[in-house]
Amino acid sequence: MTDEVCAHVAAADYAILDDFTVGRVKTRVLDAVGVIAAGVHAPRCDDLFNLLKSYGTAPQSTAFFRGELMGAPQAAMVNSFAMRSYDFEAIEAENENRKSSAAHISGTTVPTAFAAAERVHASGREFLTALVVGDDVAARLGAASGFDVYGGWDNTNTINGLGATVVAGKLGGLNEQELNNALGLSLNMLGGSMDNINYKTLAFKLPMALAARNAIFSADFAARGMTATHDAIGGKKGYFFLFCGEKQQPELLCKDLGRVFYGDVVIKPWSACRATHPSIDACMKIVEAHEFDPTQVESVTIHTTPRTAQGFVGQPFEVGEEPQVSGAFSIIYTAAVALVEKAVRPEHMNREAMEDPALKSMIAKIAIDPSLPPDEYQTAEVDVVMRGGTSYHARCDVPKGDIYRSPLTEGEVLDKFYRNIEFSRTLPHEAAAQVVEMVTHLEELDDIGELVAFMEERRMK
Repeated sequence: MTDEVCAHVAAADYAILDDFTVGRVKTRVLDAVGVIAAGVHAPRCDDLFNLLKSYGTAPQSTAFFRGELMGAPQAAMVNSFAMRSYDFEAIEAENENRKSSAAHISGTTVPTAFAAAERVHASGREFLTALVVGDDVAARLGAASGFDVYGGWDNTNTINGLGATVVAGKLGGLNEQELNNALGLSLNMLGGSMDNINYKTLAFKLPMALAARNAIFSADFAARGMTATHDAIGGKKGYFFLFCGEKQQPELLCKDLGRVFYGDVVIKPWSACRATHPSIDACMKIVEAHEFDPTQVESVTIHTTPRTAQGFVGQPFEVGEEPQVSGAFSIIYTAAVALVEKAVRPEHMNREAMEDPALKSMIAKIAIDPSLPPDEYQTAEVDVVMRGGTSYHARCDVPKGDIYRSPLTEGEVLDKFYRNIEFSRTLPHEAAAQVVEMVTHLEELDDIGELVAFMEERRMK
């Protein structure tokens, strides 16, 4: 199984990519740049950057929007950590028949691709090819694993780690055997616990970032001749054995490999866990259809499945030690923000926003009712009752962002990017517009470093 993957990756070149696949990955890249910008100074991002810098590293790749070079593994880690910060990155691993499963692939693979490509002066086409094949392997692993977000382990390191190793290995020019060894090395560093989220800690950002760092390390060490298990994916004690239970479907990994390319299928419209998006969207339907004073709301009932209500997003809201995490993983808080602010964005994920009297008042009026059928997925209904008896109802069957079932428009994708740049104060608008243009024509770049250098040159000091 690993041999088949490695043969495919080593042989892949830009010519095998179709226009739809290239367009999709460019959208994910642009979205990633904006999300990294938004998170560059989020809680503990500066601390991680300073910690890694204190170890001393070779100046190989850029820590985005900081004006400094670091070793490629460290730069990938810092940028991935920032990208994960507001839970705003592209999500959901696609597989056949436009199905998808829980995943956050791009948050690892895009920072890995930038760091690994910049140091070797890879072209835009080489960058895109490596990113497409790495995303594809990660998405296939996500579908094949039978992953369950309530199962305990966190796939933002596991499938991300192997997919990002493909990215780094491809950009590093590894041959089939070296790629095989790199995946074997990466296997030793996979892990992550969903308790990071259950306990509302900032460590939820770490598995994704560690996967980016470890991927480049694995590829680099394999390039120097380090050997490892020969079947990291399907071996007796490989990925499927170690991490996947009885719901695994290993046959999905190589089905149509090289003919169909998968990746994240959701560009998030809201800065929060995807499990909160159905209730956010239902609230948004109400506030967009009806002009009402939030202070006149009597009660709000959010109907979810029992599983969602019992999960980490369905718990009573408390600001806690880490407001950013508490807010992003709370149906109650994000619904209150949607009803009061008519959006859920990074600027709402801090203690100051949570102390707003209007939000606190709305939070107190919201209750979750686990009344939807247990076999539904990513659905919600919301009932808003006003003082005086007027009531509003809305249902969400498919939350916004899925490129097939409920896509953001091109304008909405761009609006998200520009608003993230504005929030971060990293680039002037005209420079951000040039970034859009460069990503749109990424395959024409002779050196991906041109894009990175432009962002650093125009960075607002």
